[in-house]
Amino acid sequence: MKRIIIHWTAGGYYPTDYEKEHYHFLVDKSGNVHKGKFSPEDNEFCRVGKYAAHTGGGNTGSIGVALCAMAGFKNKNNVGNFPIEKKQFESAMELCAKLVEKYNLIISPQSVMTHYEFGLKNPKTTSAGKIDIIYLPPYSWVEKEEVGSFIRSKVKWYKAKGV
Repeated sequence: MKRIIIHWTAGGYYPTDYEKEHYHFLVDKSGNVHKGKFSPEDNEFCRVGKYAAHTGGGNTGSIGVALCAMAGFKNKNNVGNFPIEKKQFESAMELCAKLVEKYNLIISPQSVMTHYEFGLKNPKTTSAGKIDIIYLPPYSWVEKEEVGSFIRSKVKWYKAKGV
């Protein structure tokens, strides 16, 4: 595996069967981690119907981690009824640290990123224009352009703790 791509589901607080088909791991409101239908290794060589299709143009070699949240999100002043919870976010960052360790990834913008960042770097893919993750309700001071760096800092912190 070469990278982790972090998403929000744009749904409710608990994973649906549909969401489990598209992400390898989903983190609910309480911070519980749910496994998706496919393993990360299924995305080494993506075959129709046999991998987690979470990032248009970027699934091969990518682990999809999603926070179950953000249905109804419009902007930072109107986040809908399912904002990301602090416990949920922290659990997802701890999970990413474990995945970084397991798959021997270096934490960098090329290996740990949001779906939004992937779309910016790959404007000719269907991921261009995706807004997950551009806002973190528990950390409202983090600006859109800083979310990826903030996430990487959190993953580094959990990795240093030896999770």
